[in-house]
Parts: sequence; structure tokens; C-alpha cells
Amino acid sequence: MRGNGEVGGAPEASERDTALSYEQARDKLAAVVKRLEAGGLTLEQSLELWERGERLAAVCEEWLDGARARLAAAMAMPRPPRTPRAWTTLPSDPSAAERAERGGELA
Repeated sequence: MRGNGEVGGAPEASERDTALSYEQARDKLAAVVKRLEAGGLTLEQSLELWERGERLAAVCEEWLDGARARLAAAMAMPRPPRTPRAWTTLPSDPSAAERAERGGELA
């Protein structure tokens, strides 16, 4: 199964794995697990898939570690104190003002 880009210990496969997004690595890892669980592989093919799965799992773990660090940094940032919002007044109803000037009569 070497040479098809999906399985094998070729350095180019490893380099490609590290350039994957978390979602891509997770999806590829799930495909590797599914293929291993399906069986019917030689020992060598199974080992190659297992190794690829380990690399993909490491990529996922790096992404998750980075996400945890970003969250921790964001949570550690000082927050500005909250100030109550000033009440805003809506423009008065001009017809109500006119009625008041006329002594409260209804139009």
C-alpha cells in the first residue's frame, strides 16, 4: 500500500499530515480506524495504517493543545469593569406634545 499517499512511512505523507487542519486530521484518522477495524489487511498493511493513525492522532493532539492554550490565555486576560449602560430616551411623540399645548384635548 505504499506509494498511494494514504498509507506508508514515506516522509512526504508525514509532512502532509502536519499541514492538515484539525478537522481534516480527525476525518482521516477516523478513516484509518475504520479501515483497520474492517480487517482483511496483511500485517505490514495494518502496521502502516497504525503508524499513520498515530501521526494523525498527534496532529489532532497538537491542535487541541493549541486550542486549550488559546482559551487559557483568553480567560486569563483582565476584563474591563462593566459599567451600567445609560438609559436612552426615545424622542417624544410630537402629537402628544401638541395635545398638551392645546390643554390635553384629543385630536
